[in-house]
Amino acid sequence: MRLTVLGGGGFRVPLVHRALLADDGDEAGRVTELRLYDTDAERLTAVRAVLADQAEESGGPAPKVLATTDLDEALDGTDFVFSAIRVGGLPGRVGDERAALDEGLLGQETVGAGGVLYGLRTIPVALELAERIRAAAPDAWTINFTNPAGMVTEAMNRVLGNRVIGICDSPVGLCRRAARAVGADPDRTGYDYVGLNHLGWLRRLTVDGRDRLPELLADAERLESFEEGRLFGAQWLQALGAIPNEYLHYYYFNREAVAAISGADATRGEFLRDQQASFYREAAADPAHAFAAWERTRLEREETYMAESREATGGWQRDTCDLDGGGYDRVALALMRAIARNERTQLILNVPNRSAVPGLDADAVVEVPCTVDASGARPLATGPLSDHQLGMMASLKAVERAAIEAAATGSRAAALRALALHPLVDSVGAASRMLERAGF
Repeated sequence: MRLTVLGGGGFRVPLVHRALLADDGDEAGRVTELRLYDTDAERLTAVRAVLADQAEESGGPAPKVLATTDLDEALDGTDFVFSAIRVGGLPGRVGDERAALDEGLLGQETVGAGGVLYGLRTIPVALELAERIRAAAPDAWTINFTNPAGMVTEAMNRVLGNRVIGICDSPVGLCRRAARAVGADPDRTGYDYVGLNHLGWLRRLTVDGRDRLPELLADAERLESFEEGRLFGAQWLQALGAIPNEYLHYYYFNREAVAAISGADATRGEFLRDQQASFYREAAADPAHAFAAWERTRLEREETYMAESREATGGWQRDTCDLDGGGYDRVALALMRAIARNERTQLILNVPNRSAVPGLDADAVVEVPCTVDASGARPLATGPLSDHQLGMMASLKAVERAAIEAAATGSRAAALRALALHPLVDSVGAASRMLERAGF
């Protein structure tokens, strides 16, 4: 089985490779060839050196690795495409963050103005890639991790239909942490999770047919024993009656988040830009030690994840079990295995709604539990949403669709709607200035 990674020189690609090395399935259902596509040959060389060391260390069967800057070569005859591109690179992210912060708004990659600007820059390229995939590998399944994942998946769906599925590691991380907090096996627990990408809520936690979430919400000590509990605080979670995705911290505690990010020495994008530049330089200068450099850099990246939000909520360190990195790589592997081997499973994915979420139309890409097998992913009915949940989802879906329209047509009016209608952008004037700064 062949897997093509678009953005194959990206820093997190070794996590995908690590998941493939851990796959103990038979060869017929296992990835035997990994194709890395990137526009930057030097980054490809660095990542390939990391993968070679990682494969040698594992000692088991490893997929053959092909690194190329030729997109057609990467796509020809592939079975799965994993899209993890970053249009504009980390300098583009830094520009998005600073444009928002200069207006006194949240400067974050996928939430708020930064997410809209990132989408405007990314969607045209994602649509071009979707067209190339449809032409070169019409039977391939595309797994999208490119951010903003929900927005990009919905745009690509218009070309690839249901053969594109979006993934994210945030929901699975939340669900597994909540299960462990009540002493349950995360793999034997049922989850009622509903939302859009980076905007969702865990509403039920079912163990042996019983919902354990009310029990967890009532116990402040256990509730604040894991990341989301510490981030939001027991008082707010108890008032909400659900556990939000970590990215909702930027909505519920926007003032505190903006103050913390504004007061930091560097934005997250600036930190990652400098950190990753150092890794790629080190890997180029000493390929023999590329894996060690990558692992050291990865751990630092995980330790500093959402550092400003943690600082704004009392300053706490991430648990050791949350520093392994990835999560999305394991979701991607589970998704590929379910499709390739027709192994029926349930995963939280970004897919067209059909009729799963009441109040949203059938084509709206939502992030919900899905049943997956050889025919693809089908969303499971979620049940009624609270007014609060539906209101936020409907508002953000309007923003996403305006951004898709703007990116696909070049319409500045649609781009202005996308930015100005976002709940975290409080001024049409600010939205207009950010668009001008972005050259839109």
